[in-house]
Amino acid sequence: MDSVDLEVLRKSVQWQGEGKRVLLVTVVRTWGSSPRPPGAMLAVREDGHMVGSVSGGCIEDDIVERSRREGAYVTRPQAVTYGVSAEDARKFGLPCGGTIQLVLEPLSAQSRVAELLAQIEQGRLVARRLDLATAAVTLSPARAADSLQFDGEVLTTIHGPRYRMLVIGAGQLSKYLAQIAVGLDYQVTVCDPREEYSDTWDVPGVALVRTMPDDTAIDMKLDERCAVVALTHDPKLDDLALMEALKSPAFYVGALGSRANNMKRRKRLEEFALTPGQIERLHGPIGLYIGSRTPPEIAISILAEITALKNGIALPDIAQVAIAKERLGPSVACATAET
Repeated sequence: MDSVDLEVLRKSVQWQGEGKRVLLVTVVRTWGSSPRPPGAMLAVREDGHMVGSVSGGCIEDDIVERSRREGAYVTRPQAVTYGVSAEDARKFGLPCGGTIQLVLEPLSAQSRVAELLAQIEQGRLVARRLDLATAAVTLSPARAADSLQFDGEVLTTIHGPRYRMLVIGAGQLSKYLAQIAVGLDYQVTVCDPREEYSDTWDVPGVALVRTMPDDTAIDMKLDERCAVVALTHDPKLDDLALMEALKSPAFYVGALGSRANNMKRRKRLEEFALTPGQIERLHGPIGLYIGSRTPPEIAISILAEITALKNGIALPDIAQVAIAKERLGPSVACATAET
């Protein structure tokens, strides 16, 4: 889950422990343009202190003002809608007249937020079901494919570990990729057993392991919220990671390299008893064709492709490096992520 929303839960538990009244606000639906997606959360303390975001500031201001003026002005869970009229859109600053529906929930002991947070911090993916009529909450295991559901009476939200990324290789490109991925809220692990690379690794907030890539992939128990990116150009390292990653449910598996090297890699992977369907999951050359030349630009190219796949966006063929190179021809002098 988004680290901002995780902080919302942590603060909610802290404030409740201090005896403060807390209002939990969750985005459940949006129409038109909206700065925050369904599932985004905001916690407001009775004195107006807040953490999180549901609209980028405009609606938060209204909720905080009412909290300061009226204290815990919400006494039971309820759904509210902002931006239905053009006047409201102007008043609350919703972009392009967008509309947003929220569930306001005054927290209590039966809200089970502390229990939810404990399960999340144990690495579990949890579905939280709130009955608006009774304020009763149930917690149950969730799947990575589950998403927020709201029928007007019951709100089910999904909470759990952030998306994870395994990067093979601790070179210069990996540093830029890891830094940007952390900003995108991935929990990043970099694997490189080569001392000449791992000894100079210095990216804060990124775990570095020196184990062999295949062992690392197995130990991480890759799931549907994992991306694996092989960047060493060394088959002895990249192929080991890919061999395990392609057999896992990881939503993205890719490797750096030219079109020719990508074909050779696929041939090698056939020798590891991978099925044609598993090998077909491999992304390579990786990245989107954006004219990238420098390591930071290539990192952006790679993460753009991963983000599109994570968000279920179908990209046009021309956005793929291999196809773009074929259509635009060798006259195009561009490094891109395939070099």
